[in-house]
Amino acid sequence: MSHLTPLSARTVAISISESADMAILGLAEEHLRDAMAEVVRHLLAMGARLAYAGDLRDEGFTALLVELVARHRRAAPTDDEPAGVVSYLSWPVHAGCRGQDIQKVARELKGVAEVRCLDLDGRDIPLDTLAPEPYDATSEQWGTGLTAMRSALTKATDARVVLGGRVAGYKGRMPGIAEETLFALHANQPIFILGGFGGCARDIAVDLGLVPAEGGSCEWAGREAFKRMTPSSLNNGLTEDENRTLARTAHIDQAVTLVLRGMLKQAQVLHNQSVSVAQA
Repeated sequence: MSHLTPLSARTVAISISESADMAILGLAEEHLRDAMAEVVRHLLAMGARLAYAGDLRDEGFTALLVELVARHRRAAPTDDEPAGVVSYLSWPVHAGCRGQDIQKVARELKGVAEVRCLDLDGRDIPLDTLAPEPYDATSEQWGTGLTAMRSALTKATDARVVLGGRVAGYKGRMPGIAEETLFALHANQPIFILGGFGGCARDIAVDLGLVPAEGGSCEWAGREAFKRMTPSSLNNGLTEDENRTLARTAHIDQAVTLVLRGMLKQAQVLHNQSVSVAQA
């Protein structure tokens, strides 16, 4: 395992969206974006590749990810390095755009980000076959397409970092961060819950017993599944006390330290396993 890039063989999924309760916690959206930026910056420095399922809005989190990767590439250019972030677009998302617009964005991001469009079954669609005109997906198609995309993304990644997340006004069968986290749990992936920034991530932390429930609890589709799990389900190399701290803190440096600690522990375990196999 390279000392300089200990996470070079890992693809880390980032689950993030706006939190409606951040103001109650004394935070603003900038805190959420800053937290993501610091986590991403350190993961990139350690060689990880990132994956995110969102859209291509200029002000969205995808754009922030791309900007961070571009900065990293300028600081440490490597010609043969693959794109630093993979942006997954579910069928309802890319079907709602003109195909030529997505193709243009993909060309502009070449070398920095890879754009992958999926069909309703979660299979890749060649970008040159995208429909020229937008299509308004039905509610059922949104649910099917988003679930298929989240399943495909889980199979293509090795770990997941979770923060924020809306629990109302979402499209799909359940809040996006909840479904992404549930797929990761079922796949036994390492999961890092940053609950200190509110939203769905905090609700999940509450249900896992990492954060005390305070005030009225908001119920959302799929929440019962998390109440049947425990902190050990996170499989992230951290102790229960460390996961409790990660789930409660809004101090970015502390959260980043814990995420990296768990990631490096997991990477070392995998490295030791590969060495043992090679020596057998």
